[in-house]
Amino acid sequence: MRGRFWAVLFLIADWFTAIFSWSLFFYLRKSLIEKQDFHFDLNFLLGVIFIPIAWLFFYTLQGTYYETRRMFRLKILNMTFLSSLAGSILIFFTLLLDDDVRGYKDYYESFLLLFGIHFSAAVTVRLLLTTILVSSVQKSSQGFKTLIVGGNEKALEIYQELINLPKNINQFVGYVNINGIDHLLKDSIPNLGKVTQLEELIAKHAIEEVIIAIESSDHNRLKDILVRIGDGKTKIKVLPDMYVILAGSVKMTNIYGALLIEISTDPMPYWQRAIKRVIDIVLSFTAVILLIPFYIFSAIAVKFSSPGSILFLQERVGINGRHFKIIKFRTMYINSEAAGPQLSSTNDPRITKIGRFMRKTRLDEFPQFINVLLGDMSLVGPRPERQFYIDQIVKIEPQYLHLNRVRPGITSWGQVKYGYAENVEQMLQRMKFDLIYLKNRSLTLDIKIMLYTIIIVLKAKGK
Repeated sequence: MRGRFWAVLFLIADWFTAIFSWSLFFYLRKSLIEKQDFHFDLNFLLGVIFIPIAWLFFYTLQGTYYETRRMFRLKILNMTFLSSLAGSILIFFTLLLDDDVRGYKDYYESFLLLFGIHFSAAVTVRLLLTTILVSSVQKSSQGFKTLIVGGNEKALEIYQELINLPKNINQFVGYVNINGIDHLLKDSIPNLGKVTQLEELIAKHAIEEVIIAIESSDHNRLKDILVRIGDGKTKIKVLPDMYVILAGSVKMTNIYGALLIEISTDPMPYWQRAIKRVIDIVLSFTAVILLIPFYIFSAIAVKFSSPGSILFLQERVGINGRHFKIIKFRTMYINSEAAGPQLSSTNDPRITKIGRFMRKTRLDEFPQFINVLLGDMSLVGPRPERQFYIDQIVKIEPQYLHLNRVRPGITSWGQVKYGYAENVEQMLQRMKFDLIYLKNRSLTLDIKIMLYTIIIVLKAKGK
């Protein structure tokens, strides 16, 4: 709730700043550059209405209103400069370049005036808000709710170091013990339970940061903990070992911080995630419209291939473990899983003739564009599985749960490289490709995967 308040406050401030900047720019441009009398014409009113909307959309893509409480002055200064420069260039080329002017000098002056006014107004208001925000977060009752994993000497040392910082931003809720022996923190903060209760405790106490007070060289124990709490929302910090320090992996965001590594669970920057979702919606909506003739033809083909429904709906597990119904064209005979969940194989007799062709070309996946529009899926992401098989996979390799931290996709790196899995062992092999994608995902990689998928569809080489 606290984060939402600051996000709304910044949004409102940006809205009024954009109105003020455009109004002042319009007046000064008319009076100083064009030497005309200022009056409230249609262009001015349209600008007052739509220009602020454009700025807010631009700021949203940049991630200004995402995790607003973690803003600091240098970051907001950098973001405001870049957004003001890019936004001013966009407005200049779309709205101002075709105006009748006396010469190129007027263009230069108009651009510099627009950028100067907007940047000055925006950065002043934002720095003021950020200063108030930072002061608020540094109050013990307003800091980030923090949980320490561990109760040994290292945990006590980190706790004491952080609370004694001149600018402490952590509100310590408590700690959980790992080995059941060390409880050196018990006199400072409450013991909330065991490490096996981490997920429940994080949700119950609305934990925003988790500090894992064990050596990062203890990889097996660290991996088990990260699988439990790496949901992408909670900040996770661990102790660096000397190898990591020498390798340059320790990133510092403020000079008062303790020597901790912040583990990034998503390498894709916020602005890319925002653009990825916009691309998902635009391309999926376009595909649904353009593929209507294909949908009709496919529906007829499936209907005549065998008795049964045209579409096949099946429950899958999506982002953050949320269940949804995946939509596909039916490629098997009805009651194919009367004996329970079964994976398909290369020569599976349950698959119809038309279904075999649709699987090779991935055409059975096309109705999933609707899943993308509904927000259940993305164009590119790990393929969603059924809970029945996830339970089996997690017993062997718990890291599979990391794949449920993002939206599942119509296509994936694992799907391109491996295709359909015929058993749990093959699912584990395909999982490796999806985990590699997860740790390296970007818009560029998404585009490559989509291009490879198109090639598979055209060549009908899908497995």
